[in-house]
Amino acid sequence: MVTAAAASVVAGAVLVPNWSAGAAVSDDPTVDPATKATFQRLADAVFTDRTDALLDGGATGNKRQTSRFSDDVRLSSKLSKNESSALSQLRGRKSRLAALGEKYSAATTSVTLDATRVKGRKATVAVTETTTLTYEKVRGNEPKTTGFQAHHELTFSADRQGDWQLTGIRDTDDGVAVNQVAAPSVAATAADDDNPPAATRSATTRPAPANPKNFSAGGYDYKAMAAYATKYWNNYNPAYPDFNGEGAGGDCTNFVSQSLKAGGWKHVPGYTYDFHKWFGTADIQSDSFVGVNEFSWFALSSKRVTSLANVYQLDVGDVLQVDFNKDGSKDHTMIVTSRSSQGVPYLTYHSTNTYNRSVASIIASYPTAAYYAYRT
Repeated sequence: MVTAAAASVVAGAVLVPNWSAGAAVSDDPTVDPATKATFQRLADAVFTDRTDALLDGGATGNKRQTSRFSDDVRLSSKLSKNESSALSQLRGRKSRLAALGEKYSAATTSVTLDATRVKGRKATVAVTETTTLTYEKVRGNEPKTTGFQAHHELTFSADRQGDWQLTGIRDTDDGVAVNQVAAPSVAATAADDDNPPAATRSATTRPAPANPKNFSAGGYDYKAMAAYATKYWNNYNPAYPDFNGEGAGGDCTNFVSQSLKAGGWKHVPGYTYDFHKWFGTADIQSDSFVGVNEFSWFALSSKRVTSLANVYQLDVGDVLQVDFNKDGSKDHTMIVTSRSSQGVPYLTYHSTNTYNRSVASIIASYPTAAYYAYRT
């Protein structure tokens, strides 16, 4: 069995505004390069443990990477209990995923330390996690791997002896990571202005009724949509603004709209707040281009999409939306970049930046959510 391997890299790139890598005040204790490196290794261990909990035959108990840290930098007792609970949740997710016919056989997780801010006896550390998971039993045209890149803020507190304890972990993406245990952010309930069309909920059961996609009917280039999403899943196109970390759902719908535009969707110019309009450039975007619910309203009212009865009917270039808490307001948008010969769609999305994640993995992670699948 191959467990998740951590690669330790300390980087000096600043991701958080107004932070500088290694910035410290005169208060004791100071954070020297060796301590920062240990911060990074502990963060690496935390997220490696989370990834490992998803693997078929992953490590448990005292095999946890974080159990190696017990000296001057370590987990606080409270956070250690919280992480134990998180790992238990992830193993439950692994079991649900296996019941849906999918497993991960191997993984790699690496963490870079991007910036450190110290004030008195508190250190706040920004890190970037990069994880790749290998699908078990790859057959036919199934993707071999899925992966994501996520950003986190870690809080360390020092005691009077200068020993540091990791006391808090916060995801700073407005996103949905494979090994994320915190509930994803949800959008405010959308207002029903101008009687927007209601989407039809899609079933998540298999097998799904046959509904093959006609790739020539709409005049769109669905391969171009998938190619765009594959190119820019983690390398944002500078021709558009980046809403990741800005709240209200992040960059997910903006990214999907860009992908659809790359495949032939044309602008419908007009008033920004009118959901019957759809346009997006570097300077201005309609609400329907960047908003989860507004996108659904435009896509349905313009008849550029139709609702699918089952999420497993999704094919390349189609779109999936999720309402995590079933409050009637959709929260997340994804685009299909691959479909296996076994009938499993694979999704790529922003917030958290993710490629080729199976629809089964999404369902296993959020089994009580409401799903809305659209044929484009």
